[in-house]
Amino acid sequence: MRVGNTFFIALAIGALWGLIYIVVFSVLAMLISGDTVVPDVGISMLSGAGGGAVYVLGPGRVGGRYRGGYWAATSGAVALIAYVVLYYWVRSGSISDNGSVNTSDNLVFLTALVTFAVASLSWHLCLDGMDSGSQARYQLEVILIRVLKGIGFVFFSVVVALPFYIMVMTSLKSQQSLLSNPLDLSIDFSKPLAEHLRSYKELFTKYQFGYFLLNSAVVSVATVIITLLFAIPGAYAVSRLRFPGKNVLSKSILLIYMVPAIVLVIPLYTVFSQLGLRNTLLGLIIVYPATTIPVAVYMFQGYFRGLPYELEEAGLMDGLSRIGTILKITLPLSLPAIASVSLYIFMIAWNEFLFAFMFLDDPAIFTLSRGVQSLNSSEIPRQHLMAGAVIATVPVLVLFLWFEKFLVAGLTAGSVKG
Repeated sequence: MRVGNTFFIALAIGALWGLIYIVVFSVLAMLISGDTVVPDVGISMLSGAGGGAVYVLGPGRVGGRYRGGYWAATSGAVALIAYVVLYYWVRSGSISDNGSVNTSDNLVFLTALVTFAVASLSWHLCLDGMDSGSQARYQLEVILIRVLKGIGFVFFSVVVALPFYIMVMTSLKSQQSLLSNPLDLSIDFSKPLAEHLRSYKELFTKYQFGYFLLNSAVVSVATVIITLLFAIPGAYAVSRLRFPGKNVLSKSILLIYMVPAIVLVIPLYTVFSQLGLRNTLLGLIIVYPATTIPVAVYMFQGYFRGLPYELEEAGLMDGLSRIGTILKITLPLSLPAIASVSLYIFMIAWNEFLFAFMFLDDPAIFTLSRGVQSLNSSEIPRQHLMAGAVIATVPVLVLFLWFEKFLVAGLTAGSVKG
């Protein structure tokens, strides 16, 4: 059953992406430049609708279906030209008397260029492979899903990137510029790089931030090692061996997460104070694995149950012990799980704050989260706090991107060949 005409669908999709991107990139242009950029939503929607119409009316079809990637770029160029013409026609007063273009106009035109370059890609992805003419109901649902996925991607990208951008830009500001205009998130590129990075330099020279990084690295790595040493044998026993109470133990592993951390920290504070473990990194190295081992066991046991048990039986028949089977068969096949669980545990230990805040009083052994909290003071400039937050975030982000390659490689190495 045919329920929609592609031409009108393209008009709607073009107008929608023109609206979304002109708002997003106008805000981005204001944040980067510090100048006011007022997006003309009506003109952008009209130009986007025209670009969408050009896309579906053009020759970019193969076998009656839209496959025109190059024609999508052409339709984007047409939409950009239409935007510039309409903008000049509607806002002709923005052009100075001598015929030159104002700085604000340059930003508007640059924003429009980026808007319709990305918008043309978006409507191409939404309509790619669709029939020309009327659409079947299934194809209309596919288009709707593509549009909703695109909107969700843009929305969550902005939600994630905007706070990080504000954090980074604030860390590059001087105290004088923050006091004069706290909302100005632009960067003066005429100043030398050393002046922009002054907050980061003072963190390591004045506030001993290097010790915070080292302490967090030691605690996090030790937490990962201890957790893996206990979680891997425990998960293997729960998933492979038979013993009384196995099912109860398997289902009760995560019960510790039903108890709020604030309830645990009070008795632990008392006990560790009596044992002399409070205000030491050793105390954190004891506490952190106690909270990460249960979730690691839970994650590992699900992965171990999915491994072919016949491989382990073959190893046992060849003379391997149970430990040898684990080391030579199970663990090599579990590299993806080990990598992902290790990264997850490292992130928990790296970002943990409550226990570090309660147990540590000596600035010389502060972890990174505790050290960043110590910067939240009226005596310390705000740009130093933001610089500390950036330093705390970037290592985990880089580690995650670096580990992604090993996750894919582990999946390939752990595959079973027939």
